[in-house]
Amino acid sequence: MPDLSVPTLTVAITTRALFDLEDSHAVFESQGIEAYAEHQRAHEDDVLEPGIAFPLVRKLLALNIDAPPDAPHVEVILLSRNSADSGLRIFNSIQHHDLGITRATFTSGEPTWPYIKPFGTQLFLSANPDSVRRALENGVAAATIIPARAPAHRNDQLRIAFDGDAVIFGDEGERLSQEGGLDAFHKHERERAREEMTGGPFRGFLAALHDLQAAYPPGKDAPIRTALVTARSAPAHERVIRTLRAWGVRLDEALFLGGRPKGPFLDAFGADIFFDDSQHNIDSARPHVAAGHVPHGWSNR
Repeated sequence: MPDLSVPTLTVAITTRALFDLEDSHAVFESQGIEAYAEHQRAHEDDVLEPGIAFPLVRKLLALNIDAPPDAPHVEVILLSRNSADSGLRIFNSIQHHDLGITRATFTSGEPTWPYIKPFGTQLFLSANPDSVRRALENGVAAATIIPARAPAHRNDQLRIAFDGDAVIFGDEGERLSQEGGLDAFHKHERERAREEMTGGPFRGFLAALHDLQAAYPPGKDAPIRTALVTARSAPAHERVIRTLRAWGVRLDEALFLGGRPKGPFLDAFGADIFFDDSQHNIDSARPHVAAGHVPHGWSNR
């Protein structure tokens, strides 16, 4: 049984990340918001198919099975630029798929990001890069997800993978590698192997996820498994390991790939989602797993 006293992990997600809304979005892009709203009302009894982040959300909400209703382990908040009227189809689809989502914001075309922090959100997933950047600027872990149909079900365990520099950690290493080259980067990391790294935009989310993960007994039956998937290699590994130790954060797997393409390794891990600041790495990951681009740090200037 899990520890029932764990603080609630709160994730905010937009409708295009949760459901396959690309046909509807095409109407919005070509004909405008009024035609879009009419399209949604005309199809409000047509259930939306799962989108790219749907399996992740289902697994997150499944962690509430042993939690009291007034103290869930995970809460998922829906943020939508629909109106409440045209958003009825969204809630109908949520009910059809039996998702435990009860809180939502409908902004009738206005930005959704101002409502992220009032909900106490630790992670925000959106198809809108501008909203993601504003969330990051306001101290919330956020990533851009390209809408697509949900990937095939692989296992019941929730598996989340993270890049290191500019995601979990600060972007100093990324900046030094780009400016001074790999040799300068390795020299810098060897000299500072026992010096704690700064935190990146996903440090808070990783800590909250760790707290949730620690509420369950460890082992192969644990419902959550995490991985660090980084382009670093020895000797730049030591500082990473010592920093995570200093933070008191556990990652179940650590892959130091030395620049190898990440996609096949993420496929082998079976990630439900992977977070990286590099568009190149996101492009490698997307044929295999759902991937969220974190537009932060040196490579996203």
